[in-house]
Amino acid sequence: MRARVEVFAAIRRDARLEGLSVRALAVRHGVHRRTVRAALESAKPPERKTPVRLSTKLEAFKPAIDAMLVEDTTAPRKQRHTARRILARLIEEHGAQQLSYSTVRDYVRVRRAEIDIEAGRRVEVFVPQEHATGAEAEVDFGEVWVVLDGVKTKCHMFVYRLSYSGKAVHRVYPTQAQEAFLEGHIDAFTALGGVPTKHIRYDNLTSAVTSVVFGQGRQRVENDRWVLFRSHYGFDAFYCQPGITGAYEKGGVEGEVGRFRRNRLSPMPVVATLDELNDRIRGWESEDDGRRINDKIRTVGQDFDTEQPLLAALPTETFDPGLVLTPRVDRSSMITVRMVKYSVPARFIGRKVRVSLRASEIVVFDGRVIVARHQRIT
Repeated sequence: MRARVEVFAAIRRDARLEGLSVRALAVRHGVHRRTVRAALESAKPPERKTPVRLSTKLEAFKPAIDAMLVEDTTAPRKQRHTARRILARLIEEHGAQQLSYSTVRDYVRVRRAEIDIEAGRRVEVFVPQEHATGAEAEVDFGEVWVVLDGVKTKCHMFVYRLSYSGKAVHRVYPTQAQEAFLEGHIDAFTALGGVPTKHIRYDNLTSAVTSVVFGQGRQRVENDRWVLFRSHYGFDAFYCQPGITGAYEKGGVEGEVGRFRRNRLSPMPVVATLDELNDRIRGWESEDDGRRINDKIRTVGQDFDTEQPLLAALPTETFDPGLVLTPRVDRSSMITVRMVKYSVPARFIGRKVRVSLRASEIVVFDGRVIVARHQRIT
């Protein structure tokens, strides 16, 4: 599933950015033209079984290799480990006869550079950012406290900020799980009327990234549903470097989280529901169109008027941001979702129903028809 989702996403991206023909796309990606047509028709590949992938032979020996490379940071330059010497030690000390030299060499080449940077032996150079109109955005989450229905509650604010104009969308959810992550994007795309044409910047959020591939630049192992979502809306993800080294790469949205929290959510807002709070936020966002960022001459709203027509159009089909579950209805006409019971019509007793678990609500379907909707209890 992962490989096909990524191939479909790459095909759709090349078609979007370069306007290649079906034949040219098939040649570039080494697939049949039927596959190209399927990718252009839908971001979601046809279902098939996912092969079970085994961990590489190198995985068990990575801690030993890392220890040797860390030791090298204080060793004389001419007495540091070569990849060949590391392989010899692995065979002698750890019985790694099954490892090849090329496997060890490739890992050492990239891992040594990372360890040198961590030890302060290499210095990275930072270049000021310039953002093209309509091309980029940044996303982040921030914690906020809300007096929700009389109870002080920790919530999570999703913030999406266009890099050129600084126009931002803020939504507060009870969770920062993937369903809130996707729902926030959809709300932002809809509110702003388009999608950035280049990329959106992120931390290594678990809603999108399964793991960071160390030593491979910005390469990440992405969540399948996230790849499908990106392909559906037609944008690329730019992953910032982990930790402090990557903080500058999306400083605009990190500053926006703090600014909005201080100016709009202090003191703690008192509301009956998060829907009420998000309605207030929409009004505050409109007011913020009149502010100026730093020493800019034009306001956020004026820059956004220039930027908005250059955003890519939204797809015609909607994307369900919820986690899809299929619980069975018990004899009390209830379903259990995340250890919480919700009611459904009695006619579904004994049957399985499709549930979309969203950030603030759960929606129950019979086929394509909504048969029940409840506020999510976390």
